[in-house]
Amino acid sequence: MIKFFRKIRQNLLSEGKTGKYFKYAIGEIILVVIGILIALQINNWKENIKTNKLEKELLEQLQSEFESNLQQLDDKIALRDKMLASSLNLIKCIDNQESCNSDEILINIGYSILAPTFDPIINDATSSGRIQLLKSSELKKKLSLWTSEIVQVTEEEKMWTHYRSTEFVPYLLDFGIHRNLVNNFWNNKISESFQLDKKVEKSYKIGNSKKNIDFSKLLNDSKFESLVSQSGSFSKLANDQSLSLRKRIVEIIDIIKTELENK
Repeated sequence: MIKFFRKIRQNLLSEGKTGKYFKYAIGEIILVVIGILIALQINNWKENIKTNKLEKELLEQLQSEFESNLQQLDDKIALRDKMLASSLNLIKCIDNQESCNSDEILINIGYSILAPTFDPIINDATSSGRIQLLKSSELKKKLSLWTSEIVQVTEEEKMWTHYRSTEFVPYLLDFGIHRNLVNNFWNNKISESFQLDKKVEKSYKIGNSKKNIDFSKLLNDSKFESLVSQSGSFSKLANDQSLSLRKRIVEIIDIIKTELENK
């Protein structure tokens, strides 16, 4: 093709048709420029298709991860609701001992010493730079804040886990009700709260202790009252933070769904 155009130019020059030569040369330049522009457009079109595909894949991955995070967070909120309710029940038992029996006390203690922890999936989109694939500035902003917002919940959990391990559980061990507590933990299926496969029934039978346990002494102990109060306080604070975090997750999922609908 280039040889063909060169031959035309040479013929025009050899025939002395300078004016036509320049017109032809200008036309040839225009054709070359148009060809380059078309090639650039095709290249941009291909790049946009590739970028859109990568963005869609990232959006679908984020959707799956945040829906999983939402489910996990809802499970933790539900567990803390049980913790809070049980702590309040124990406070009522302390204030009015005649209203509770030993089985109720054990069930409520079993829930009050739970330590649910939120362990979310943290996507590397921000650190890896893939976040730039996303067109939504609002989504990018929320994803950038996601890690710091998790801290508000997990910090409360860390404090409670430490307090539970160093204060509450050792106290119950010293008091001598742990066998009854463990037996009740399995008999009332409290363990199911932590099982990955909740459809598979599991059991662990050790029976209650043969030793006499004075539950009135437990309820009259001011330290037990303090430990139970702390359990309820943690549950309330952690769930207040969790509900705020839940709102953020729902907002992120809603934006992702909107973006995917426009693909």
